[in-house]
Formats: sequence, C-alpha cells, structure tokens
Amino acid sequence: MPATILVVDDDQPIRRLLRNTLERAGYRVVEARNGREALDLFRGEMPGAVLLDLGLPDRDGLELVPLLRRSGEAAVLVVSARDATDQKVAALDLGAADYVTKPFDSEELLARLRVALRHRDPVAAKLVRCGAVTIDLDRRIVTRDGAEVHLTRKEYDVLALLAHHAGRVVMHDRILAAAWRGEEEARIEYLRIVVRNLRQKLEAPGPVGSLIANELGVGYRLLAEG
Repeated sequence: MPATILVVDDDQPIRRLLRNTLERAGYRVVEARNGREALDLFRGEMPGAVLLDLGLPDRDGLELVPLLRRSGEAAVLVVSARDATDQKVAALDLGAADYVTKPFDSEELLARLRVALRHRDPVAAKLVRCGAVTIDLDRRIVTRDGAEVHLTRKEYDVLALLAHHAGRVVMHDRILAAAWRGEEEARIEYLRIVVRNLRQKLEAPGPVGSLIANELGVGYRLLAEG
C-alpha cells in the first residue's frame, strides 16, 4: 500500500512538480496551499510524511513543524528556498527529519524521503499484535492463534492500513481512498462488508468490536496491544 505524502506549498508549479515526482515513485499525494489546509489535511489523511515549504501565505512554516510532529508519526521534510544555516538548524531543532533547499534534484529528494519514512514508520519490520491476532506487515501474513488466516486483497489492505495507525481512528474516506484507489466506485457499504468479514475471520467469539472498533460516523480503530 503506497505511503501518503502531504505536500504543503503555495506555489502551484512546485506542487505540480512534487506531485508528478512522487506519484511516479508510487506514492499517494495530497496537497495544501497554506498552513490551515495543511493541518486539516494532516488530521484527516494521516500521511506518512510531509514536504513542507516555509514561506506560506498565512503563517511561517517553521511554526507548523512542532505542530505536525506532536500530532502524529509523520516525518516532516522541509523543502524551502531559504538556505541560511540558522533556518536549517531551527527547522531540525523543532523536529524536522530533513531540510532540502530549492531548487532541488528530484532523485535526491526521493532518496531523502525514503530514509525519513524508514526512520519514522512506527511499525516497520515489526509485528502488530491484537490479542490472538498477529499482523506481519513485512511478510503480509496474518495469523490467529498461530494459524495463518487467508484474507482477500481488500481485506488485507484495510487491515494493514488500520495496523499502520494502530490505536488511532482512521477515517472512512481515508480507508476508501487507500484500499479502493483508482476505482470509480468506492462506497462506504463496501467498506462495511470488508470490516464485517475481517471481524468474522479474526475476532474471537464475544462482543463485536473486540478487534476493530467502530467510531460511529467517523471511521475504524484497530485495538492493538501497546
């Protein structure tokens, strides 16, 4: 499942360049033109990384770095024309994972992004455990009480997305966009069917929602240990 990258820049040509570069590399891209849009999209999309310009029209991008870092696990990479050392030091001290100056080389930017994602992914090379259920995200294997459980592609995609954000609510629209990417019909009814199937295959007998909790009207949450 491709990582979602939030691009925050008020310059449309730069956003277009970054979108084309990132999508060619297999990432999913969402865009914000200012700080307000960035924070709204960040909360709704829960991206794996943010490419953040500092010269935003409504606030200095440096103010966003600690806000984004406190709000989630995303890596924040500053992509800015400001090349002064004090600006770079300030951004890194505030929690940015890296600082790339404009103009930038696209391949170098992608390499830096890959490194940041590897360092920031909270479940990379780990197992996510939910009671008797274990989700091995590296090998795409799901087991219950030690026995492998067969999941359809859609079922695994939904479960993996929830596992990547274990313990946090993932909004319906975010799940549909990831698991039904590129498909014309991505309806909430389809998602409900997939979640029902996952519960039947993975939850122990007892109350519904012991593995996947339903946040009514909002989304779903995987109840993982730790």
